[in-house]
Formats: sequence, structure tokens, C-alpha cells
Amino acid sequence: MKLRVVAGVVIGLLLVAAVLPVDAVTTHLGDRFAGPSPAHWLGTDHLGRDVLVRLVTGTRLSVWFTAVAVLACAVVGTLAGLFAGYLGGAAGQALQRILDLLVAIPTVIIGLIVAAVRQPGLDTLLIAVLVTGWTPLARLAYQLTVRERGREYVEGALALGAGASRITMRHILPNAIRPLTAHACLRFANVLLSLAGLSFLGLGAQPPTPEWGAMLAEGRQFVFVAPRLVIVPAVAVVAVSLFVTLLGRHLDRRWSR
Repeated sequence: MKLRVVAGVVIGLLLVAAVLPVDAVTTHLGDRFAGPSPAHWLGTDHLGRDVLVRLVTGTRLSVWFTAVAVLACAVVGTLAGLFAGYLGGAAGQALQRILDLLVAIPTVIIGLIVAAVRQPGLDTLLIAVLVTGWTPLARLAYQLTVRERGREYVEGALALGAGASRITMRHILPNAIRPLTAHACLRFANVLLSLAGLSFLGLGAQPPTPEWGAMLAEGRQFVFVAPRLVIVPAVAVVAVSLFVTLLGRHLDRRWSR
């Protein structure tokens, strides 16, 4: 019950952050490195911008963009795992070899390759995450489908003349959606850290766009002058990652009973 309340509060705050009309870009050089005050609760940065405002605005990219990336990875991975697991044989073997290959390639390397072909930006982040991010969900969906395809309800659907698409989407997927959802929550932290890391390296959102990884990259130059410029976005990344991971573990324990 407590987790539900906390989850509701956190999601509500994220929704407010997504629509809150604030200015996180305009500079005020006269207020550079101002400390915490009633006017600026977390102080200002090296350009006089409010750190709290930039942190809240950065939620739109860091959290919601991560959610979109995880959802895209979940859709691609689930569909690939479902159909490869149901068809088996060559399709299953091909998926396993592709997964083994992609798992061996770090997301950062993919980001560097994509950035060499395209300009750094949000599209570079999304492509880099999608290339490897769908693999864990595809492997889980494959294993669940292999387990389910021998059940009586699948054999009954086959006897009634149902095709592969109907069986996988109408019969197997509903039985696999809960563990897949829990695993997607567990993957959220990994994707958020990957996106923040790529932005920290300059491959994602570009200044002055407020994004937690980009804020870390900007703040590291002034870590001894105003350490909060590094601490605040770092704490935000860790806190959101921890919360969603705990939520995923709670769902996994609850639905696996």
C-alpha cells in the first residue's frame, strides 16, 4: 500500500514536471553561482540559471524520454521473442545468435558509431538504446513463449484453426505480459543510466537543453566551486533509478506468486 502511495506521488510529480511552463534556458549572469535561497531553492549555475528549474525541466527528457525508449524496446523485444519462440527451429536459433552478438556490444560503442554517422542529439540516443536495449526483453519473451507453447490452451487454439499471429498475440502474450512488464521496470534504470552517460559524453541533448546527463557534464567543470551542480542531477538519476527498480522488483514478487 505504501509503495502505491509513493508511486502515485512520484508519477504525479513527473506529470507536473512534464507540463510545467518554466524557463530553464535564459541566463542571468548577475546571479552566477548564487547559493540556495527562497528565490532559488537549489541555487543557480555558472550562467545564473535556476538549478531546480533546470532539474524539473530536465525530467521531461531524462525520465519521459527513458520511458519512451523502454516502451519501444519492450515492443520490439516482445514481438521478436514471441514469434521466434513460437516458431522455434531456425527462427529461434537465429534470434539467439543475434541476441548473443548484440549483448556483447556496449551501448556507448553503439552511441559513438551512430554519432559518427549522424549529429549528436536525442535521435542518436534513441537509436543507440534501441539497438541493444530490446535484447533482454526479447530473451525473456522467447523463454516464456517456449514454456507456454506446449500448454493445453495453445493446443486447443491450434485445434480450432488459429494461426501463429492469433495464438501469440491473443493467447500467449496475455500470460506473459506481467513478467515482461516487471522486467521492463527493472530495465528502466539501465536505460536511464545509459542515456545519462551518453549525454554526459556529449552524444545526447546539447546545451543549453536541460537534461540530467548534460547537466552533469556542465557541472563537472565547477565541482569545486559549486558541487551542487553535480550532486543534484546525480541524486536525481540515482533516486529515479532506485524507485523504478524497487517498483519492478515488487511487481515481480507479487506476480510470481
